[in-house]
Amino acid sequence: MSETQIHAVARQMLEMHGPAAIAQASQKALSCESDGESEEAREWRHIADAMKLMRGPHQS
Repeated sequence: MSETQIHAVARQMLEMHGPAAIAQASQKALSCESDGESEEAREWRHIADAMKLMRGPHQS
């Protein structure tokens, strides 16, 4: 998956699910790993990282 596609999926997930989208992407990565799909798990982790960047830093 290209970087552009990663960010498009990340943006769509954030719009649809809000902050819970990051947890969903991480859960999908874990599920893929347990099924032996390491490449797909890597992509889901990349999507989760992209969402974290879009979300920005935590505020106190």
